[in-house]
Amino acid sequence: MKKIKLKIPATVANLVCGFDILGMAVYEPYDEMEIRLLETHEIIIRHTDPFGLPEEPFKNVAGIVLLKIQEHFNLKNGFEVIIHKNIKPGSGLGSSAASAAGAALGANIVLGNIMSKDEMIHFAMFGEELASGVRHADNIAPCIYGGITLVKSTNPIDIIPLNAPDLFVAAVHPQVEVKTSDSRQILKKTITLKSAVEQWGNIAGLVAGIQKNDFSLIGRSLNDVIVEPVRSILIPRFDEIKSKSLQIGALGGGISGSGPSIFMLTEEKETAEKIAGMMKAMYDEIQIDNLIYVSKINPVGIEIVEEPN
Repeated sequence: MKKIKLKIPATVANLVCGFDILGMAVYEPYDEMEIRLLETHEIIIRHTDPFGLPEEPFKNVAGIVLLKIQEHFNLKNGFEVIIHKNIKPGSGLGSSAASAAGAALGANIVLGNIMSKDEMIHFAMFGEELASGVRHADNIAPCIYGGITLVKSTNPIDIIPLNAPDLFVAAVHPQVEVKTSDSRQILKKTITLKSAVEQWGNIAGLVAGIQKNDFSLIGRSLNDVIVEPVRSILIPRFDEIKSKSLQIGALGGGISGSGPSIFMLTEEKETAEKIAGMMKAMYDEIQIDNLIYVSKINPVGIEIVEEPN
């Protein structure tokens, strides 16, 4: 039966002010996934990574996506999935979205391309729901579409692919776990009208800056007055890292997804590398293990490493 191998990128969600609606694909880190169509009805999940994720289909992010696809299309076939995660769960870099989006896109290919991108996103959101309790698409959409995406709506699904500016991303993942479900619980349930208006202005400015390749406007718009002030308290040295990144020359940045990873956008690779080095030194100093990444924005999203055979 058909088999395909995929390279599935990490993603940065929210992009500071765009909570649950903006997302961006990067090149590093990335997961690897192999999906094979079976003649039998079973779904087999195997992990080759060290993270101890459940392999029962109904408990696994990729597995639940495949179960929903199997049920919806009344398939007689099943799937075997081998996953090697390099995007650590709980990193804020779209680990669960990578598994969910990879399962949806891979299943679509081995089934003969029976779904649109938005249909794949619909099924992948079941994986995000399993992981975080919420069917959000801000990580899934850039995985499947590539580049930067705007999630106008998830019901009905309305995804708007945006321009992918020629920018670099410096990111650090301090090895402290922040679960998406936990980081959502600490958010305020109500906000002031003043904060809402300021946030709308930042989101509109950021989207306009992305579309116009106006880096100055992007930098001025990377400001969050609602979510970041609350979530940043969960991330050691966040304010100091952000301040020093701006001094070095970052356009701006903030928390990647729900954290604890932090990202910064820069115009030059050299600037991104300096910021990444500073981030590493900052966490080394307080003896927190960390991983750093320097990448360009990934305009492609999920890549096919090996075509169906």
